[in-house]
Amino acid sequence: MHTFDTHETFDGDKLHEECGVFGIIGAADAAAATALGLHALQHRGQEAVGIVSFDGAEFFNRRGIGHVADNFSTGESIAELPGTMAAGHVRYSTTGGSGLRNVQPLYAELASGGFAVAHNGNISNAGALRSELVEKGAIFQSTSDTEVIIHLVATSRYPTMLDKITDALRLVEGAYALVIMTPRGMAACRDPLGIRPLVMGQLGDATIFASETVALDVVGAEFVREVEPGELVEVDFDGTVRSHRPFGNPSPRPCIFEHVYFSRPDSYFGGHSVYESRKQIGVELARENHCDADYVIPVPDSGTPAAIGYSQQSGIPFELGIIRSHYVGRTFIQPSDGARHASVKRKHNANRSLVEGKRIVLIDDSIVRGTTSLKIVQMMRDAGAKEVHFRVASPPTGHGCYYGVDTPERSKLLAGRMDVDAMCEYIQADSLAFVSIDGLYRAVGLKGRNTACPQYCDACFTGDYPTPLTDLAARQAQSAQLSLPVGKE
Repeated sequence: MHTFDTHETFDGDKLHEECGVFGIIGAADAAAATALGLHALQHRGQEAVGIVSFDGAEFFNRRGIGHVADNFSTGESIAELPGTMAAGHVRYSTTGGSGLRNVQPLYAELASGGFAVAHNGNISNAGALRSELVEKGAIFQSTSDTEVIIHLVATSRYPTMLDKITDALRLVEGAYALVIMTPRGMAACRDPLGIRPLVMGQLGDATIFASETVALDVVGAEFVREVEPGELVEVDFDGTVRSHRPFGNPSPRPCIFEHVYFSRPDSYFGGHSVYESRKQIGVELARENHCDADYVIPVPDSGTPAAIGYSQQSGIPFELGIIRSHYVGRTFIQPSDGARHASVKRKHNANRSLVEGKRIVLIDDSIVRGTTSLKIVQMMRDAGAKEVHFRVASPPTGHGCYYGVDTPERSKLLAGRMDVDAMCEYIQADSLAFVSIDGLYRAVGLKGRNTACPQYCDACFTGDYPTPLTDLAARQAQSAQLSLPVGKE
């Protein structure tokens, strides 16, 4: 889910999934279950939340800025959302597109009745499609690429809703995991490459769709299966489930960063425990990049499973050398570099009695801008660490993501402008090393990366984008044209 505001900002030093989706049909307390499921997906989006419900005759919509608990913690708020079907969404904004008009699920009245959609992902040709629709007279109420899907469905000439949705999605490029509500029931769909995750569960007679298995756990549902790449699943109010494959069977390319960071460690992704995958990444990292040290220390919390694996493989003791406060707002929302850097200190503090005079290995999941890594290394030195070695549980992130992940432009990615030696000097560590791309693939149960046909989307590491990037190509062409000397067109 992307927005089209012109003033792009990225104030963080972590990659963030833009959003999480949850849908349920056939439950007496559909909205309450949705709110609970969204609590479990809060890590996927902390800026805003919305829920739409349907009682068999009418759609109800409630949206708000902030966390799920800020907006759906009372009986009154849930009572405003009656019905046996509901869908919800938690979001980040990547391009300044905050405000209620962009909070999902988006709802519209179509000729065929009400239509609500919750979208995780990013349509990489949404700008081009939006321009075409506006030229034909479409009027947009938001700056979200998700609204492009609604307009494409609304203008499709096919007779049935299933065909309209399929017709619309054939026109879009990029990544999407969708939960759709109509007066006839719920549909869930995943893009043909399966870049963004979506799972299916059962709770009594109710069918559930969610971005992660942990949301099923929290509501007490049973995991049934993943929605397959390119699959569209329909569920009616009788509980009948129909599966459709309108996009053929291309080779899947799910996002490998779900294993590294995005998913909660207690989720399963692609049939693997995310926690076990992260531990195994640490094992591969230790095999490839061992160093002599007294302690292995995670950068909490995302570096912890990999640090456990690194410790077990290397034999270096695992210790908590950094203590994290869980009562500080996320660093990425701070308004300035100075405020963000101060918040790093508020969020993490060195365990001086442990690290003083010691050689330590810091384990983190990734390096994006490098600003947080620099501060963490300096914090360890200020606490008296004798040596500070930095190990990263993913390959260098040198390329932007255009599939629903919050990334800065390449010039602001540390690995986009520096080699590993220069990055090490920048963060002022004694040594720096990353797990290899093959090591990452081995950690998730494969022999290595199949260069001819990669099994995951790993474009943020390799620059190998699995779909066309129409809007990006148009922006680059426009930038190149503007930069030409006068008379050289």
